[in-house]
Amino acid sequence: MTNKYAIFSRILPFALYILFIALGDYFTLLLNAVGLDEKLVYGIKVISVLALLFYFWGAYTELAIRPKLIQLFNAFVAGIAVLLVWILPYPEWATLGGDVKGVNPFLTGDSFSAYIWLSMRIFGAAMIVPLMEELFWRSFLMRWLVNQDFLSVNPAKISAFAIIISACVFALEHHLWLAGLFSGLVYALLYKIYKNLWVPIFAHAVTNGLLGLWIVMTGNWWYW
Repeated sequence: MTNKYAIFSRILPFALYILFIALGDYFTLLLNAVGLDEKLVYGIKVISVLALLFYFWGAYTELAIRPKLIQLFNAFVAGIAVLLVWILPYPEWATLGGDVKGVNPFLTGDSFSAYIWLSMRIFGAAMIVPLMEELFWRSFLMRWLVNQDFLSVNPAKISAFAIIISACVFALEHHLWLAGLFSGLVYALLYKIYKNLWVPIFAHAVTNGLLGLWIVMTGNWWYW
């Protein structure tokens, strides 16, 4: 496997996900024009990214290393800690600004389609996004900042510079940038300490999955 292929396989799923976000309004208009529910956009996004991850699966050599049970337990605790940081009240300076309306599926369709969308949303957030993002941010970018031949970089050798820079850019991907920064630092340190990508993936999945359930239970739809 060439280094270019390894890079491409980690960038493309993430880039496709970001493209869907950037063009979300256009996809919504297109679906409305043909009489389809705009909530289908998220489902199409998740399925598209999942298809790419399956296609490139053989390139993700680090995923062949199984984590230890104690590592997953520590990842679970870390994921809970990150979740608590996400649901804290934040001042305006700790956000990227602008109104975030979010999506309340019960206001845009019948209950059945709302539950289908919620299931897809939580599945995507807990199962697809952590895998896609950790492959890009931690497996690729963080190690690439150490050495462009990133596959040769032992996670234990990742520098503080690479951790901080990748976490800062990761933070800019999120409206709550301060919470995003904390998340990026935690997931990066998990990868560096345990040298196994499944550990930050699992922590990320715990955070996202429980955050999704919390959003549904509390009605804080603006997170979405």
